[in-house]
Amino acid sequence: MDKKRILIVDDDENIAELISLYLIKECFDTEIADNGEDAIAKFKSYRPHLILLDIMLPGIDGYDVCREIRKDSNVPIIMLSAKGEVFDKVLGLKIGADDYMVKPFDSNELVARVQAILRRVNDKEEDKNVREEKEEVVKFEGLSVNLTSYSVVYNGVMIEMPPKELELLYFMASRPNQVFTREQLLDKIWGYDYVGDTRTVDVHVKRIREKIKDENGWSIATVWGIGYKFEVK
Repeated sequence: MDKKRILIVDDDENIAELISLYLIKECFDTEIADNGEDAIAKFKSYRPHLILLDIMLPGIDGYDVCREIRKDSNVPIIMLSAKGEVFDKVLGLKIGADDYMVKPFDSNELVARVQAILRRVNDKEEDKNVREEKEEVVKFEGLSVNLTSYSVVYNGVMIEMPPKELELLYFMASRPNQVFTREQLLDKIWGYDYVGDTRTVDVHVKRIREKIKDENGWSIATVWGIGYKFEVK
């Protein structure tokens, strides 16, 4: 398992080294920057999972470093400062810091906060992955049919499509090259108790074809005498 990378930004070499030792002891990988310019450069090259950022830095201060990083990244940032004023904390949080610790701080508390923030980030990523795994979507060249959000995107444009048309398209597209009779499609999409005939399927296929045209790689094909299939070449 890869170690989480922590970028420590502090112009006090002793403090930076001490923080680094505590984090390494907890199986983190660390990198140290002693000024704002170096912090921004190492952020881009080191790609940390979390940044410990001192506010009082030579050159570019911690606030400006935070603002610069927030232009491109949501990496967690814990600000470190000898300033304990409410104003300083509020400003740090407003510009994008995730947490704020006042020096001198207990090293065990610092490690605990780092672990807590990284745990929350990891939990969010896992939740996102679970949602993506559950999402029912089929994609082909120029076409995305999402049954979870009931949306169709065709050549980059969102297509308005009533539920039954979308369900019919999704059902066939999720089973490429499989031939279905009109009766099978009527049963799968409208159900046993639907009062109607197979012409309902023909009408819906016609409407779908009016909205999305066949592409080189796929098409909604008529299988004469049988029914339809979503043909993928």
